[in-house]
Amino acid sequence: MTALLRIVAACLLLAGCVPAPDGGRAQLHPTIVSLNPCTDAILAQVAAPAQILAISPYSKDPRSSSMNPAAARRFHATGGTVEEVLALRPDLVVAGSFMPPATRNALRQLGIQVATFGIAATPAESEAQIRRMAALAGHPQRGEALVQQIEQALFNDAAPAGRAPVPAVLWQPSGIVPGKDTLISHLLRRAGFSSHSEAQGMGQADYLSLEQLLANPPAVLLIAGQERAQHHPALRAIAQMQRAAFDPALLYCGGPTIIRAMTRLRAIREAAS
Repeated sequence: MTALLRIVAACLLLAGCVPAPDGGRAQLHPTIVSLNPCTDAILAQVAAPAQILAISPYSKDPRSSSMNPAAARRFHATGGTVEEVLALRPDLVVAGSFMPPATRNALRQLGIQVATFGIAATPAESEAQIRRMAALAGHPQRGEALVQQIEQALFNDAAPAGRAPVPAVLWQPSGIVPGKDTLISHLLRRAGFSSHSEAQGMGQADYLSLEQLLANPPAVLLIAGQERAQHHPALRAIAQMQRAAFDPALLYCGGPTIIRAMTRLRAIREAAS
Protein backbone atom coordinates (compact mmCIF):
# COMPACT_ATOMS: atom_id res chain seq x y z
CA MET A 1 0.00 0.00 0.00
CA THR A 2 1.37 3.38 -1.00
CA ALA A 3 1.88 6.18 1.50
CA LEU A 4 -1.10 8.05 0.00
CA LEU A 5 -3.38 5.05 0.40
CA ARG A 6 -2.18 4.52 3.99
CA ILE A 7 -3.14 8.11 4.81
CA VAL A 8 -6.53 7.70 3.18
CA ALA A 9 -7.15 4.41 4.95
CA ALA A 10 -6.41 6.07 8.27
CA CYS A 11 -8.87 8.83 7.46
CA LEU A 12 -11.53 6.27 6.67
CA LEU A 13 -10.96 4.47 9.97
CA LEU A 14 -11.40 7.73 11.84
CA ALA A 15 -14.51 8.74 9.90
CA GLY A 16 -16.10 5.29 9.77
CA CYS A 17 -16.32 2.82 6.96
CA VAL A 18 -17.72 4.09 3.69
CA PRO A 19 -20.41 1.76 2.39
CA ALA A 20 -20.37 0.69 -1.22
CA PRO A 21 -22.71 2.77 -3.37
CA ASP A 22 -26.08 1.32 -4.25
CA GLY A 23 -25.70 -0.58 -7.51
CA GLY A 24 -28.91 0.71 -9.10
CA ARG A 25 -28.21 4.32 -8.20
CA ALA A 26 -24.66 4.10 -9.57
CA GLN A 27 -25.89 2.68 -12.87
CA LEU A 28 -28.74 5.15 -13.44
CA HIS A 29 -27.95 8.41 -11.66
CA PRO A 30 -24.55 8.33 -9.96
CA THR A 31 -23.32 11.06 -7.68
CA ILE A 32 -20.38 12.85 -9.24
CA VAL A 33 -17.38 15.01 -8.33
CA SER A 34 -15.73 17.03 -11.11
CA LEU A 35 -12.10 18.14 -10.81
CA ASN A 36 -11.68 20.12 -14.02
CA PRO A 37 -13.32 23.38 -15.20
CA CYS A 38 -14.12 21.93 -18.63
CA THR A 39 -15.86 18.88 -17.16
CA ASP A 40 -17.58 21.18 -14.63
CA ALA A 41 -19.27 23.13 -17.42
CA ILE A 42 -20.49 20.06 -19.28
CA LEU A 43 -21.58 18.24 -16.12
CA ALA A 44 -23.71 21.19 -15.01
CA GLN A 45 -25.63 20.87 -18.29
CA VAL A 46 -26.12 17.11 -18.47
CA ALA A 47 -26.55 15.98 -14.84
CA ALA A 48 -29.22 16.74 -12.28
CA PRO A 49 -28.00 19.29 -9.68
CA ALA A 50 -28.45 16.76 -6.87
CA GLN A 51 -25.98 14.42 -8.58
CA ILE A 52 -23.15 16.99 -8.54
CA LEU A 53 -21.43 16.76 -5.16
CA ALA A 54 -18.62 19.15 -6.06
CA ILE A 55 -16.90 20.98 -8.89
CA SER A 56 -13.37 22.32 -9.25
CA PRO A 57 -12.40 25.61 -7.55
CA TYR A 58 -11.50 27.10 -10.96
CA SER A 59 -15.17 27.36 -11.90
CA LYS A 60 -15.79 29.68 -8.95
CA ASP A 61 -13.19 32.13 -10.30
CA PRO A 62 -14.49 34.28 -13.21
CA ARG A 63 -10.94 34.45 -14.61
CA SER A 64 -10.78 30.69 -15.16
CA SER A 65 -14.39 29.55 -15.20
CA SER A 66 -16.13 28.11 -18.23
CA MET A 67 -19.44 28.19 -16.36
CA ASN A 68 -21.88 30.92 -15.59
CA PRO A 69 -20.64 32.26 -12.21
CA ALA A 70 -24.15 32.12 -10.77
CA ALA A 71 -24.42 28.45 -11.73
CA ALA A 72 -21.00 27.68 -10.25
CA ARG A 73 -21.97 29.23 -6.92
CA ARG A 74 -24.70 26.61 -6.49
CA PHE A 75 -22.16 23.84 -6.07
CA HIS A 76 -19.56 22.91 -3.47
CA ALA A 77 -15.94 22.96 -4.66
CA THR A 78 -12.97 20.85 -3.62
CA GLY A 79 -9.23 21.24 -4.02
CA GLY A 80 -9.12 17.85 -5.72
CA THR A 81 -7.37 15.86 -2.99
CA VAL A 82 -8.22 12.21 -2.45
CA GLU A 83 -9.27 12.95 1.13
CA GLU A 84 -11.73 15.67 0.06
CA VAL A 85 -13.24 13.48 -2.64
CA LEU A 86 -13.62 10.49 -0.33
CA ALA A 87 -15.38 12.61 2.27
CA LEU A 88 -18.11 13.27 -0.32
CA ARG A 89 -18.47 9.56 -1.17
CA PRO A 90 -19.17 9.96 -4.92
CA ASP A 91 -19.90 7.12 -7.29
CA LEU A 92 -17.90 8.78 -10.05
CA VAL A 93 -15.08 11.31 -10.43
CA VAL A 94 -14.64 13.12 -13.75
CA ALA A 95 -11.45 15.02 -14.51
CA GLY A 96 -9.06 16.16 -17.21
CA SER A 97 -6.58 13.76 -18.77
CA PHE A 98 -3.75 15.48 -16.89
CA MET A 99 -5.11 14.25 -13.56
CA PRO A 100 -2.14 13.10 -11.41
CA PRO A 101 -1.73 9.31 -11.81
CA ALA A 102 -1.32 8.87 -8.04
CA THR A 103 -4.72 10.51 -7.42
CA ARG A 104 -6.40 8.49 -10.15
CA ASN A 105 -4.96 5.19 -8.94
CA ALA A 106 -5.80 5.91 -5.31
CA LEU A 107 -9.44 6.66 -6.12
CA ARG A 108 -9.78 3.55 -8.27
CA GLN A 109 -8.19 1.33 -5.64
CA LEU A 110 -10.68 2.70 -3.14
CA GLY A 111 -13.58 1.69 -5.37
CA ILE A 112 -14.45 5.03 -6.99
CA GLN A 113 -14.94 5.09 -10.75
CA VAL A 114 -12.76 7.68 -12.53
CA ALA A 115 -13.39 9.02 -16.04
CA THR A 116 -10.94 11.40 -17.69
CA PHE A 117 -11.52 13.72 -20.63
CA GLY A 118 -8.86 15.18 -22.91
CA ILE A 119 -8.77 18.59 -24.57
CA ALA A 120 -11.24 18.61 -27.47
CA ALA A 121 -9.58 19.80 -30.68
CA THR A 122 -12.74 19.99 -32.81
CA PRO A 123 -16.47 20.56 -32.26
CA ALA A 124 -17.05 16.89 -33.12
CA GLU A 125 -14.64 15.77 -30.39
CA SER A 126 -16.39 18.04 -27.90
CA GLU A 127 -19.79 16.64 -28.86
CA ALA A 128 -18.48 13.10 -28.35
CA GLN A 129 -17.32 14.10 -24.87
CA ILE A 130 -20.75 15.56 -24.09
CA ARG A 131 -22.45 12.33 -25.10
CA ARG A 132 -20.01 10.30 -23.01
CA MET A 133 -20.49 12.53 -19.96
CA ALA A 134 -24.28 12.42 -20.32
CA ALA A 135 -24.22 8.63 -20.57
CA LEU A 136 -22.09 8.38 -17.43
CA ALA A 137 -24.50 10.69 -15.60
CA GLY A 138 -27.46 8.60 -16.74
CA HIS A 139 -29.06 11.38 -18.81
CA PRO A 140 -28.21 10.74 -22.49
CA GLN A 141 -31.14 12.87 -23.60
CA ARG A 142 -29.62 15.92 -21.89
CA GLY A 143 -26.42 15.33 -23.76
CA GLU A 144 -28.27 15.22 -27.08
CA ALA A 145 -30.08 18.44 -26.22
CA LEU A 146 -26.76 20.22 -25.54
CA VAL A 147 -25.24 18.84 -28.75
CA GLN A 148 -28.21 20.21 -30.70
CA GLN A 149 -27.73 23.64 -29.11
CA ILE A 150 -24.07 23.61 -30.15
CA GLU A 151 -24.89 22.52 -33.69
CA GLN A 152 -27.46 25.31 -33.93
CA ALA A 153 -24.89 27.88 -32.78
CA LEU A 154 -22.31 26.56 -35.25
CA PHE A 155 -24.89 26.96 -38.02
CA ASN A 156 -26.45 30.27 -36.97
CA ASP A 157 -23.17 32.06 -36.23
CA ALA A 158 -21.20 30.74 -39.20
CA ALA A 159 -20.04 33.17 -41.85
CA PRO A 160 -22.43 33.61 -44.79
CA ALA A 161 -21.67 31.40 -47.75
CA GLY A 162 -19.39 33.01 -50.29
CA ARG A 163 -18.04 35.61 -47.85
CA ALA A 164 -14.25 36.00 -48.01
CA PRO A 165 -12.53 35.09 -44.71
CA VAL A 166 -11.33 38.01 -42.59
CA PRO A 167 -7.60 37.75 -41.70
CA ALA A 168 -7.35 37.74 -37.91
CA VAL A 169 -4.90 37.15 -35.10
CA LEU A 170 -6.01 35.74 -31.77
CA TRP A 171 -3.48 37.08 -29.25
CA GLN A 172 -3.79 34.83 -26.22
CA PRO A 173 -2.48 35.18 -22.65
CA SER A 174 1.34 35.25 -22.50
CA GLY A 175 1.40 36.71 -26.01
CA ILE A 176 0.99 33.39 -27.84
CA VAL A 177 -1.18 32.39 -30.79
CA PRO A 178 -3.23 29.20 -31.30
CA GLY A 179 -2.25 26.45 -33.70
CA LYS A 180 -4.27 25.18 -36.63
CA ASP A 181 -5.55 22.03 -34.93
CA THR A 182 -7.14 23.60 -31.85
CA LEU A 183 -10.80 24.03 -31.04
CA ILE A 184 -10.67 27.82 -31.03
CA SER A 185 -9.03 27.82 -34.46
CA HIS A 186 -11.83 25.62 -35.79
CA LEU A 187 -14.38 28.07 -34.38
CA LEU A 188 -12.55 31.05 -35.88
CA ARG A 189 -12.68 29.44 -39.32
CA ARG A 190 -16.36 28.54 -38.90
CA ALA A 191 -17.12 32.13 -37.92
CA GLY A 192 -15.47 33.50 -41.03
CA PHE A 193 -11.89 34.30 -40.05
CA SER A 194 -8.60 33.11 -41.50
CA SER A 195 -5.49 32.80 -39.35
CA HIS A 196 -3.11 35.65 -40.10
CA SER A 197 -0.49 34.16 -37.74
CA GLU A 198 -0.66 30.79 -39.51
CA ALA A 199 -0.18 32.54 -42.85
CA GLN A 200 3.03 33.98 -41.39
CA GLY A 201 4.29 30.50 -40.55
CA MET A 202 3.41 30.53 -36.84
CA GLY A 203 2.10 27.47 -35.01
CA GLN A 204 0.63 26.38 -31.70
CA ALA A 205 1.78 28.51 -28.74
CA ASP A 206 4.27 30.52 -30.80
CA TYR A 207 5.05 33.90 -29.27
CA LEU A 208 3.86 36.95 -31.20
CA SER A 209 5.79 40.11 -30.38
CA LEU A 210 4.44 43.63 -30.64
CA GLU A 211 7.07 44.38 -33.25
CA GLN A 212 5.94 41.49 -35.45
CA LEU A 213 2.33 42.61 -35.20
CA LEU A 214 3.08 46.24 -36.02
CA ALA A 215 5.18 45.20 -39.02
CA ASN A 216 2.45 42.97 -40.46
CA PRO A 217 -0.97 43.71 -38.92
CA PRO A 218 -4.10 41.64 -39.60
CA ALA A 219 -7.51 43.05 -40.45
CA VAL A 220 -8.78 42.04 -36.99
CA LEU A 221 -6.86 41.59 -33.75
CA LEU A 222 -8.62 39.60 -31.03
CA ILE A 223 -6.98 40.37 -27.69
CA ALA A 224 -7.40 37.67 -25.04
CA GLY A 225 -4.60 38.66 -22.66
CA GLN A 226 -3.47 41.41 -20.34
CA GLU A 227 0.21 41.60 -21.26
CA ARG A 228 1.61 45.09 -21.62
CA ALA A 229 2.27 44.72 -25.35
CA GLN A 230 -1.30 43.61 -25.99
CA HIS A 231 -2.58 47.00 -24.86
CA HIS A 232 0.23 49.18 -26.19
CA PRO A 233 -0.83 52.62 -27.52
CA ALA A 234 0.90 51.86 -30.83
CA LEU A 235 -1.88 49.41 -31.68
CA ARG A 236 -4.37 52.26 -31.85
CA ALA A 237 -2.30 53.89 -34.59
CA ILE A 238 -3.01 51.08 -37.08
CA ALA A 239 -6.06 52.52 -38.76
CA GLN A 240 -6.75 49.50 -40.98
CA MET A 241 -6.79 47.03 -38.04
CA GLN A 242 -9.82 46.51 -35.86
CA ARG A 243 -9.18 45.49 -32.26
CA ALA A 244 -11.65 43.45 -30.19
CA ALA A 245 -11.55 41.96 -26.72
CA PHE A 246 -11.98 38.20 -26.46
CA ASP A 247 -12.65 36.57 -23.09
CA PRO A 248 -9.82 34.09 -22.24
CA ALA A 249 -12.45 31.86 -20.61
CA LEU A 250 -13.68 31.05 -24.13
CA LEU A 251 -10.34 29.67 -25.31
CA TYR A 252 -9.80 26.28 -23.76
CA CYS A 253 -13.03 24.34 -23.15
CA GLY A 254 -15.60 22.85 -25.46
CA GLY A 255 -19.13 21.96 -24.45
CA PRO A 256 -21.42 24.93 -23.79
CA THR A 257 -18.43 27.28 -24.13
CA ILE A 258 -18.64 26.76 -27.91
CA ILE A 259 -22.01 28.51 -27.97
CA ARG A 260 -20.68 31.60 -26.19
CA ALA A 261 -17.53 31.67 -28.31
CA MET A 262 -19.46 31.53 -31.57
CA THR A 263 -21.79 34.31 -30.44
CA ARG A 264 -18.81 36.54 -29.64
CA LEU A 265 -16.98 35.71 -32.87
CA ARG A 266 -20.04 36.49 -34.94
CA ALA A 267 -20.36 39.90 -33.27
CA ILE A 268 -16.69 40.65 -33.99
CA ARG A 269 -17.01 39.54 -37.63
CA GLU A 270 -20.12 41.63 -38.19
CA ALA A 271 -18.42 44.68 -36.69
CA ALA A 272 -15.45 44.12 -38.99
CA SER A 273 -17.73 43.79 -42.00
